[in-house]
Amino acid sequence: MNDSRSSAPSILLVGASRGLGHAMAEEFAKRGWSVVGTVRGTARTELHELADKHPDQVTVESADITDGDQLVALRDRLAQRRFDVLFVNAGTANRNREDTIFDISTEEFVHVMVTNALSPMRTIETLEELVTEKGLIGIMSSGQGSVANNEKGGYELYRGSKAALNMFMRSYAGRQAGSAHSLLLMAPGWIRTALGGPNAPFSIEEATPDIVNVVIEKQGKPGLEYLDRKGKAVPW
Repeated sequence: MNDSRSSAPSILLVGASRGLGHAMAEEFAKRGWSVVGTVRGTARTELHELADKHPDQVTVESADITDGDQLVALRDRLAQRRFDVLFVNAGTANRNREDTIFDISTEEFVHVMVTNALSPMRTIETLEELVTEKGLIGIMSSGQGSVANNEKGGYELYRGSKAALNMFMRSYAGRQAGSAHSLLLMAPGWIRTALGGPNAPFSIEEATPDIVNVVIEKQGKPGLEYLDRKGKAVPW
């Protein structure tokens, strides 16, 4: 490993093959960070293209966060490294997002909950030892995970999965009482991605610098916060 990479701040960004995860990897690289990003499988992705452009800064690893064995293998491969930030960017939605919870099949319910709530928590529990003593552990949540702000309903399964994620992260924070780690749940807003759809008001290019700013500014502030991309607290 060269000196420039070892001396730069570093992030392990889980789920960076495309969309918002890839955009975050690109933004951190622009700011001089060393980035290890993960993708699922072996197919070439946008992250691979980014790594080709920045071979001294960006490294691609493979891991499916729904597979615990793959997470352990990732941890073992990176065992000699320490990261200033571990950030998990993962999310999916059911096929018909307007379905009520009554309409959802059990299979689809399990898939969304495992992807959005269980797997991100398994990821940080498995990889937390790779984070520096005063580093940051973050997860991409959503403003739709706010129970307090849910006054109109809609997107019921997606909302429920993100609310569950938030609750699990609060439990994790409770177990981490006294730790110097900064903990972050990020609510990025409605962004034009494959998940957000074409009607979202904000582009990835507009939103990503704000998200990265919040991650960087949260460093060195122990404890859990649920923040939007402008750094404002989101009601639980």
